[in-house]
Amino acid sequence: MAKQSHVWVIDDDRSIRWVLEKALERGGISVRTFASADGARDLLERERPDVIVTDIRMPGASGLELLEAINAKAPEIPVIVITAHTNLDSAVASYRGGAFEYLPKPFDVDKAVGLVRRALEQRKERGISAIAGHGAVPEIIGEAPAMQNVFRAIGRLSKAHFSVLISGASGTGKELVARALHNHSPRARGPFVVINTAAVPRELLESELFGHERGAFTGAQTQRKGRFEQANGGTLFLDEIGDMSAALQTRLLRVLADGRFYRLGGHTEIETDVRVIAATNQDLEQRVQQQRFREDLFHRLNVIRIYLPPLRERREDIPALLAHFLKKSAAELGVQAKQLAADTEAHLGQLPWPGNVRQLENTCRWLTVMAPAQLIHIDDLPPDSRSPADSGDPNQDWEQGLRDVARQYLARGESAIYKDLGARFERILIEAALTHTSGRKQEAAQKLGLGRNTLTRKLKELGLLKGSR
Repeated sequence: MAKQSHVWVIDDDRSIRWVLEKALERGGISVRTFASADGARDLLERERPDVIVTDIRMPGASGLELLEAINAKAPEIPVIVITAHTNLDSAVASYRGGAFEYLPKPFDVDKAVGLVRRALEQRKERGISAIAGHGAVPEIIGEAPAMQNVFRAIGRLSKAHFSVLISGASGTGKELVARALHNHSPRARGPFVVINTAAVPRELLESELFGHERGAFTGAQTQRKGRFEQANGGTLFLDEIGDMSAALQTRLLRVLADGRFYRLGGHTEIETDVRVIAATNQDLEQRVQQQRFREDLFHRLNVIRIYLPPLRERREDIPALLAHFLKKSAAELGVQAKQLAADTEAHLGQLPWPGNVRQLENTCRWLTVMAPAQLIHIDDLPPDSRSPADSGDPNQDWEQGLRDVARQYLARGESAIYKDLGARFERILIEAALTHTSGRKQEAAQKLGLGRNTLTRKLKELGLLKGSR
């Protein structure tokens, strides 16, 4: 008879313990619950569960302290961290402490059970390896699911030297993510060097990257080390990589392949040990197809892809971002931080923010200087922020949203997206038509331009037969 799996659930919230206990027991898993990490840490001296599920912040010992004890006494036990404090610090700290997975609250119970099963399977196969990282973390705020994916990626990469490609619109915070990747890597004690390849004239970019010898060109009166030499032993962040010329792409490819290059005008080959993190707001796959970006260079850079969503895809983060940037702006000026009236905060949360987080930060700076009172009302906002921008053609809005979702799927490396998105598209159309016709299938089929039999078949495929007639 197979041994029953045994899981510990540690959380000071009784309702969380109860829900997880019942859900796991229904799945045939034995559960023991604890209201604090102290009791579990003491019991660990005598017992060894198969998996531990723990909160981070609790009275007494924290979940991170428990992780440390588990690593010292029983590193083979997978630990799933659950927390309501969904920031980069907690995500990276969890992975650094050896967590198997990080799950922000509120979470889907079925997903939590699925993670426990994955942890059980992985332990049976090969055990769990701890993940370590180093350095201070730049301020990245985000509770939205897409940002939690970013935090997980930073934590999982904290032992890696791999190249990373960060994609996302301008102003989404790609450099902050690059700095966090560096700070939580084995290269954290080395230099972090940044160059915006789009901001440097093409005729100067080669010298900026690779340096030059004295007399290499008019005005080169001294030898100069380039960014690759400056970043030796650390990380080089190449922002807006998609705008690089073909000739420089070829030179960059060689450095990534063998770590060697020549300065402009030089005859001595130079070796460098640099991790490259690149970022772009362009569709590099499309530029490869257009033969405007080297395919082999794309694959060198695209070892790991991290997608940063635009602000409109993470509106739940806007209140926290506003509070953070108002406080930051006030600190820069040495004044008291201003507050947003409730209707003002709600209004700002509905704006389109085409400039993303950078635009929001600049708005907070403007308000800190220009708003007349400590409490900010809608009339105090910049003129272009007082009324929501005209959304224009609604058809273009949903089409752009679909493009954004498709790019996000592709950036995550997912497959079969046509089938998934197509099914969701059909479901939305059919549900809307059935709601409009109060569930009458014949009338809904006419509205959709489908035959009744076709609609019935699709209802069956999508699991929507119940409630229609």
